[in-house]
Amino acid sequence: MNDVLGRWNNLKLEWAAEMILPCCGSEAWAGELAARRPIPDEEALLAASDEVWKGLSESDWLEAFESHPRIGESRSEANTGRSEAWSKEEQQKAGAATEDIKLALAEGNRMYEQKFHRTFIVCATGRSSEEILEILRRRLRNDDQTELLEAAEQQRQITQLRLKKWLAL
Repeated sequence: MNDVLGRWNNLKLEWAAEMILPCCGSEAWAGELAARRPIPDEEALLAASDEVWKGLSESDWLEAFESHPRIGESRSEANTGRSEAWSKEEQQKAGAATEDIKLALAEGNRMYEQKFHRTFIVCATGRSSEEILEILRRRLRNDDQTELLEAAEQQRQITQLRLKKWLAL
C-alpha cells in the first residue's frame, strides 16, 4: 500500500477529509471519500473518488468549482495551500501567455461568469493558453445544463490528477 494512503486510512474521519480536500474543494466529496476508508490502493481511490463525485449535488459541485482561480490568475479566495500550488502548476502554460491571450482569457472569464454565474473550469494541465481560450470560447456556446455537466467532468479530471499528486507526496 502507498505510504500516504496508509497514513490517511488511519486518520480520524475529520482529519482525513481535511487532508484530501485540496484535491477537489467539495467538503461533501472529501467527507464521503474519507468515510469509505480503508481504501487499499490508487486504483480503488480513483474509482471511489469518481463514484462519490458523480453522486454529489449541484451545490457540492459548485463548491468545488469555487476553489479554483480563474484561468490566467493564480489565486481564488477559497484556494489555499496545496490547492493553490497545484492550480499554479496546472495553469503553467496559461500563465506564459502573450498579453493579447491574457486579455482574451480575462474577457472570456468575465463573459463566462456573466452567463453561467460561476468560474470557468477546465483541466488545464498540459494545455496551452491558446487551447484553453478556444475551449472557453466553445463552451460559452453551451446551455446552462450542458455546461454544468462539462464543468463537472473537467473537475473530475482535475481531481483525478490531484489525487495522483497527493499520493506522491
